[in-house]
Amino acid sequence: MLMYSILIKYDSKDNIYVASIPELQGCIAHGNTPEDAVKEIKVALELWLEVANENGVKIPEPALYVS
Repeated sequence: MLMYSILIKYDSKDNIYVASIPELQGCIAHGNTPEDAVKEIKVALELWLEVANENGVKIPEPALYVS
């Protein structure tokens, strides 16, 4: 499985943490804690990849790889 970096930002207006995967346009999720946001972005990633595969969309490689 590809390992993408997850960006987490706090949204003070809505009092939530927003997680995104910069390489995958529109792959965004949120949660009440950073841990919840990470859990939700993992679900969003699986769905994003599934839909991309079904529609023949080229899946970008992770921009940064750390082993």
